[in-house]
Amino acid sequence: MNIVILDYKTLGDDLDLSGASKFDNVIKYPVTNQQEASERIKDADVVIVNKVKMNEDTLKDAKHLKLICETATGYDNIDIEYCKKRGIRVANTPAYSTSCVAQVTVSMVCSLVTHLHEYRRFVHGGEYQKSISANMLEPIYHEMDGMTWGIIGFGNIGRGVANVAQAFGCRVIVNKRNPVDDFECVSLEELLKKSDIISIHCPLTDKTRGMLGKEQFEMMKKGAVVVNVARGAVWDEEAAANAIISGHLGGLGCDVFSYEPIDDSHPFVKILDYDNVLLTPHMAWGSFESRTRCFNTVLSNIEAFLNDTPQNIIV
Repeated sequence: MNIVILDYKTLGDDLDLSGASKFDNVIKYPVTNQQEASERIKDADVVIVNKVKMNEDTLKDAKHLKLICETATGYDNIDIEYCKKRGIRVANTPAYSTSCVAQVTVSMVCSLVTHLHEYRRFVHGGEYQKSISANMLEPIYHEMDGMTWGIIGFGNIGRGVANVAQAFGCRVIVNKRNPVDDFECVSLEELLKKSDIISIHCPLTDKTRGMLGKEQFEMMKKGAVVVNVARGAVWDEEAAANAIISGHLGGLGCDVFSYEPIDDSHPFVKILDYDNVLLTPHMAWGSFESRTRCFNTVLSNIEAFLNDTPQNIIV
């Protein structure tokens, strides 16, 4: 049994990978570029991967490959149809990051709604020490109690965010493919028009790719705060940046990008200096506890597969 871990650094240098030693032969690579992948997995029975694309070019010479384990819930880096054709099973790691992604989502929203960056800068930049006033109350901020929080995508993370939003006193409205009974479900258009806060938690699929473009941003309330912790490609990043530059959006938070890391040509480079923009480097999923759960689930997926009781199987 040959197991190849292609990019363990995506799980963090601090993560203990020793649990993999229960299996016979494990080869670990900190990073693998796309050109190296085919050679590194050609003798593998099992591949553990996060970012490297698993497609025909990568997999065609991996004649012994039986299982690909994705160290994430999303698996858009894997060509599912090709794997199906080859009889290669694919397992993901669902629900491991629910708590921390919900935590980061709410943290972003609270910071943007309350203008914490500006208030922090007033003190840390020395203006407060020179002020004759005991407090500063500009920019004006508003209580979230009574606001409408729209949630696009309502899996475990979306539901976790909804529960916190309700605790703040927000009215929660939801856009999802299959409506639920315990929350108010609305069309995407209605959600965009009515929400003061919008957070995005849907997977990247052919239907969700580019779902928010110029037209959709123009539907949003002036001053709305929008946070994307789903995938960068679910919205038009140029349109999102322009909605900030024009002053239509009140705030933008984002942890995911259409390509990562971003470079100087990315649309968001134009808004890096805006106080009402909060960009983070795809870290929302990555608490220590979350990453530990993720890797342990991968090991459990392999063990279950070897025992003919496969779990978390996509195909």
